[in-house]
Amino acid sequence: MTRSHVPVVVVGAGHAGLAMSRRLTERAIEHVVLERGTVANSWRTERWDSLRLLTPNWHNGLPGGANHVDDPDGYMTAAETAAMIDRYASDIAAPVVDRTRVTALRARARGSTGYEVATDRGVWASAAVVVATGGCSRASVPAFAGALPSSVASVTALEYRNPAQLAEGGVVVVGASATGVQLAEEICASGRPVTLSVGEHVRMPRTYRGRDIFWWSEAVGVLGERYDEVDDIVRVRHLPSPQLIGTPTRRSIDLNALQDLGVRIVGRLGRIREGVAQFSGGLANVCRLADLKLDRLLQRFDDAAAELDADVGPPERFPPTRTPSPSITQIDLAANGIRTVVWATGLQPDHSWVELDVFDHAGRMRHDGGVVTGAQGAYVLGLGALRRRRSSYIAGADADTADLADHLHAQLRS
Repeated sequence: MTRSHVPVVVVGAGHAGLAMSRRLTERAIEHVVLERGTVANSWRTERWDSLRLLTPNWHNGLPGGANHVDDPDGYMTAAETAAMIDRYASDIAAPVVDRTRVTALRARARGSTGYEVATDRGVWASAAVVVATGGCSRASVPAFAGALPSSVASVTALEYRNPAQLAEGGVVVVGASATGVQLAEEICASGRPVTLSVGEHVRMPRTYRGRDIFWWSEAVGVLGERYDEVDDIVRVRHLPSPQLIGTPTRRSIDLNALQDLGVRIVGRLGRIREGVAQFSGGLANVCRLADLKLDRLLQRFDDAAAELDADVGPPERFPPTRTPSPSITQIDLAANGIRTVVWATGLQPDHSWVELDVFDHAGRMRHDGGVVTGAQGAYVLGLGALRRRRSSYIAGADADTADLADHLHAQLRS
């Protein structure tokens, strides 16, 4: 089998891996970027048709890349995002080796330092490795999904493309983060009855006082908060994405808007037993908590508004989330004509190919702001709130890769 040597191997040619490639080039560090498909593969193959980024175009800059965006206040589609990342790879002349699937990452034999990265086209030996395969490689589906009756199709957010692929009949969308609320709206617009199962969520308007919510979050420093400054970083890293949608009209989406369209909302799905879906009765409390957190965030924006050198509108507050009374706690799927359950219950990284002792009891890679714990010279990128709250978005790769490339460079020199 072919064997190659290089100081650094980067696994993954998405925005984070390519941003790290740029940082390594700036430091004259020889490296290679391995990609299972083509550049921006997941944006081309694992996103639903109507998806747009939650972040406005002006927010999506990457280190050393030219800005090809014509509409700074717009929101890119998945195809446009893939094209942007493709152009970025070309702009920075990233040394991408595509259509090369990594099958294992392991430490080199005893007595040697560094790593072996095995692929379906040979083995790479390196002193350092950067795992940049992202945090959205595998759908997180509860174990009880297997209890669905055979008459009900099970579709994950990675498998969903558009309503036409779903059977005619009712649909239960499980999860009320950005993905869940967007899919519930789209499927409802297709004429199918939709029930949305709501657990913990982050309510957020698209714009506030005339400015995009990301403008406010950057202006007051929310997205710049570092991982070592946050009280409970583990919780922050597992918060659901905010209820947002990117549209040319910059409209908001929340549970009230969905109910106005005819979507039925219920509590968190707890189990499925003999064809009956059982839901938590705590929907009203969950929604009140989300409303309270929203008001606190908006108050933070209001408090900072006087100090900002910008033209903003007057303060706003939004009506509380309406919830049915009494809450619906169970639904007989067959009797209610439910033909599909769409799992918008989150995505997680797939690090099954990493053969290093770097995982905690829950199977999560241990790291300190992207520096992998217990594996000198190993780094991870593209995870939520990795080094800052901003890390969850494309723009987070700029500062994250600068920090980690400095650390990596120092490791190589030592």
